[in-house]
Amino acid sequence: MRCLLILVMSVLSHLPLGVLRGLGALVGTVLYKTVTKRAHIARVNLKLCFPEWSDERTEEAVRAVFKNFAKAWLDRAWLWQGRAQTIQARIKWIGEPSWVARLLNTSELQEKSGPLMVFAPHFVGLDVGWTALSMQRQGPLSTIYTPQSSKAADQWMRQSRARFGEVSLFTREDGVKRIVSGLKKGELLYLLPDMNFGPEESIFVPFFGVLAATVPSLSRFAKLSGSKVIPMTTKMTDEGYEIEVHAPLEDFPSEDFALDTALMNQWLEKEIQKMPDQYFWLHKRFKTRPPGEASLYE
Repeated sequence: MRCLLILVMSVLSHLPLGVLRGLGALVGTVLYKTVTKRAHIARVNLKLCFPEWSDERTEEAVRAVFKNFAKAWLDRAWLWQGRAQTIQARIKWIGEPSWVARLLNTSELQEKSGPLMVFAPHFVGLDVGWTALSMQRQGPLSTIYTPQSSKAADQWMRQSRARFGEVSLFTREDGVKRIVSGLKKGELLYLLPDMNFGPEESIFVPFFGVLAATVPSLSRFAKLSGSKVIPMTTKMTDEGYEIEVHAPLEDFPSEDFALDTALMNQWLEKEIQKMPDQYFWLHKRFKTRPPGEASLYE
């Protein structure tokens, strides 16, 4: 099964981007019509976060979410199986040049900036951002990921995400000591803390005005390591992807990790509003509820 998947993705990696995206749009449309439970989840999420939208606008966004998800998934063909030259040609770095340089460690700027963390929200291009960093960063890079239920799929994803650079892939079970130690030594952490990972160690903070269980790991890792937090968003475009490096979060971390986590969500809300159909709404972001509150997905 794994060999067949790799073979198919290898073949797809040679297709022109426009053809691959067209195929992705077709796959996304089929998924929208057939995977009704996920469509319902996306619909509920969008109605909660954008209550001012009409039903027609919401449904249009749900369809677009499926299409963009499928396009991004098929883009992993060239991202994980294609040539480095192909990847380089389809990514564009934007944002403040000095902070792009510090993330990529292209000079002695790394010593001047001190420990750095990347806040990488779950937009559809998040794997592109990771691969671009792993290809171009002159130094160690790490991330925390959720293992797949299929061992074969998990092995394939781990190998694909580690094909470039000096990278370390951790799970949440690995603990914080090794990660914090690496940050203090100049290892860049690519952190994705904006999903619902259950009630353990999560706190409830607003997300588009709705209480959402959120892990305060961004604040805690920054506090423990003395790191600056640089948000990085990856936007799908017709030519590939734009990777935007934003200015570091100001006055972050504070002494209050709950306040920090709420501020993280506030920052993320502004970015989602720029490209709402590229965020990962297929996830049950509001699955965990405060005590006594009913499920929002019934």
